[in-house]
Amino acid sequence: MTQWHTGLVGGILIGSSATLLLWSIGRIAGISGIVNGIGSAARNDRAWRVAFVAGLMGAGAIALHFVAAPLPRFQTGATPLLLVAGFLVGFGTRMGNGCTSGHGVCGLGRLSWRSLAAVLTFMATGVATVFVMRHLIGAPA
Repeated sequence: MTQWHTGLVGGILIGSSATLLLWSIGRIAGISGIVNGIGSAARNDRAWRVAFVAGLMGAGAIALHFVAAPLPRFQTGATPLLLVAGFLVGFGTRMGNGCTSGHGVCGLGRLSWRSLAAVLTFMATGVATVFVMRHLIGAPA
C-alpha cells in the first residue's frame, strides 16, 4: 500500500470513528476532552472514555504489528525543549477548549466557526514556530 493509500485509509477511519461516536452516544471525538474527562467526569460517563482511549492504544499496537517496514525512531530536539513544548501544547489545548482532533476533525466537520478559528490559530502558530526555530534560532530540521 502506498503512502497515499495509507493516508486515505487512515483519514477514512478517523472520520468514520468520529462520526460513529457522535451518532452513537452524541459525543465529540476530541482526544484531550476525552482523556481529561476520565479523571473528572461523572462515574457513569467514564466507561466510554476509558474504552475509547484503550481502543486508540490497542489499534496502534495492532497497526504496529502489521506495518511492513520498521518505524523510524528519532528525536528532533533536546529532551528539556521537548518537555517544554509538550507542556505548551497541553496549555494551549486547555486554553483553546480542545485539540486538533476535536477542532480539526470534528469541529470543522460540524462547520463550527469557533473550530475554524482554532484550526487557523493552530496552523499559524505551527508555521511561526517552525520559522523561528529553523531560520532565526537555527535549530536542526
